[in-house]
Amino acid sequence: MHTTIQVKGKVKETLDRMKMHPRESYNEVLERMIEDLSELDEETRKDIEEAINAYKEGKYKTHEQVKQELGL
Repeated sequence: MHTTIQVKGKVKETLDRMKMHPRESYNEVLERMIEDLSELDEETRKDIEEAINAYKEGKYKTHEQVKQELGL
C-alpha cells in the first residue's frame, strides 16, 4: 500500500541531506532511520532524550566556546 504524506520544507531538506545517494527514495531514508532507532538500547535512548532536553534548555557549548576554553 502506498500513501502520501505532507512534510514541511525544512523536513524535506533534511531528508534530502540524509540520502545515501541521489536516487534513494524518501521511504528508504525513513526505513533506515526507523531501523537505526529500533537498534538503540534503553540506556542510549535515555541519554539521547536527556541531550535533546539539555539542548532545548540552552545547556550546551558551541565548538567555538570549547575551542576557546581549550586554548585552540
